[in-house]
Amino acid sequence: MFDSLTARLEGIFKRLRGRGKLSESDVREALREIRRVLLEADVNYKVVKGFIARVEQRAVGETVLKSFTPGQQVIKIVYDELTHLMGDSPGQITFSHLPPTVVMLVGLQGSGKTTTAAKLATFLRSKGRNPMMAAVDVRRPAAAEQLQVLGRSLNIPVYSETAEADPVEICLHALSEAKQRGCDLLILDTAGRLHIDEELMDELVRIKQRLQPQEILLVADGMTGQDAVNVARAFLQRLDFDGVVLTKLDGDARGGAALSIKAVTGKPIKFVGVGEKCHDLEVFHPDRMASRILGMGDIASLVEKAQQAIDLEKTEQLEKRLKKERLTLEDFLNQLQQLKKMGPLEHLLGMIPGPRKLIKNLQVDENDIIRIEAIINSMTRHERRNPHIIDGSRRRRIAKGSGTTVQEVNSLLKQFQMMQKMVKSMTKAGGMNKIPLPF
Repeated sequence: MFDSLTARLEGIFKRLRGRGKLSESDVREALREIRRVLLEADVNYKVVKGFIARVEQRAVGETVLKSFTPGQQVIKIVYDELTHLMGDSPGQITFSHLPPTVVMLVGLQGSGKTTTAAKLATFLRSKGRNPMMAAVDVRRPAAAEQLQVLGRSLNIPVYSETAEADPVEICLHALSEAKQRGCDLLILDTAGRLHIDEELMDELVRIKQRLQPQEILLVADGMTGQDAVNVARAFLQRLDFDGVVLTKLDGDARGGAALSIKAVTGKPIKFVGVGEKCHDLEVFHPDRMASRILGMGDIASLVEKAQQAIDLEKTEQLEKRLKKERLTLEDFLNQLQQLKKMGPLEHLLGMIPGPRKLIKNLQVDENDIIRIEAIINSMTRHERRNPHIIDGSRRRRIAKGSGTTVQEVNSLLKQFQMMQKMVKSMTKAGGMNKIPLPF
């Protein structure tokens, strides 16, 4: 996410920090470079102009330039202004006092509305809501079927009608159905087009007028940069939406849309799509995003993901076994599975503070974890709990059963033996609390 932008900004800030003192010309030279980097990242020209002016006004002051760490102070100012640019605080969904709350998703065809409907329903269900989704797009072939398939896989009800039905009537019928089912949240997956036209807008305006949704969210493709900003501006003129969901942000190396939309439309980014799976939707925190863009990581989000994925009971059992020097391959497998629940490793590594070059060197192939799981799952329970009994014939059987090689099985067992030795030495040294567990 935003790799190229982050890497280039890190280079500028490294030079700033490397100088003991800064002059006004040093700061202005750095800001010229930042301006060029932001423009090349497809950030709106007027947004960049205002951003640079605000940073310069604060950064060339006497308090900053005569401080002990002027480079760090300039970086802090850039961080503050980036946070302000993206909205200061995370956006909130407005819920109705009299359920169900109606959330209307709008946007162009291909922006990811249907998938976002499923992601949003999954996210809000995890927060205690009882959602239902409505397939309102009667024009795109198989749109309703796509939402129904997602609904069945997630065990979330979906309301739909025939392709000849009126979209407004579908919404009204879906609202009645949601009330009857006791659902407190109705998500409307509306139609999109390849471009904005009067027919589309008229339909959306009619739905808004009849249902009076508590929340209208524009779903925009983050990878389209300024095109996403232009789409947001056009929808705002006719529909006055409440917030934005930026999709495909995991594939956006530049960040132009994320840095421009709030400043251009005045509407906050409320959620971001960071993957293809239904749990890959995150609340957009401007301060955390600014931190990631500047290469400072995002420890707060990393901790939140760990708290959601962690199984406290299994972790407590693991700690007890570690103290008794009874670490098994079953424990190792459980920790790997909890790590996988937190999301793609590449995404997690992006939250760790540090230079991009170092993080890239740390990246692990997801297939390595799949191979390790396959190897351990091909063992018997007795073998997982007593790895020392795995002789040559057992290793050949495990390799054949897991679709790997004997060498890969040997490598895993060797790494596990090294881990056991570390646990044993740490226990004898009384340093159990220093053993680096995944959580």
